[in-house]
Amino acid sequence: MDSGGFVPLQAEGGVDIAFVLMMGAIFAIFFFLVIRPQQKQQKEREAFLRTAAVGDEVVTQGGVHGKVSAVDGEVIEVEVARVRGEKVKLRISLARVDQLTKASQEASEP
Repeated sequence: MDSGGFVPLQAEGGVDIAFVLMMGAIFAIFFFLVIRPQQKQQKEREAFLRTAAVGDEVVTQGGVHGKVSAVDGEVIEVEVARVRGEKVKLRISLARVDQLTKASQEASEP
């Protein structure tokens, strides 16, 4: 077979080690600049949500606003309204809480 005067630099079907090293370096950079900080931020958020206590204000991912009235592990009970003098409460998974404002923070704000 005539290659037209060109000599291939590597055998056909072979993998260039420089390419493999470059792809590994790109993956490592991506991991340490994107994935690892995101994992750290997620752990910090989960730890903060686990500090939910009675009296804290929450906003769920669905937009429900309320005040924490009970905490039971990964589930909180949130008072969202009063109807005819009775409290309306919802049980919500902590994973679905979008914002948590501590009761002590509310008291210190003007």
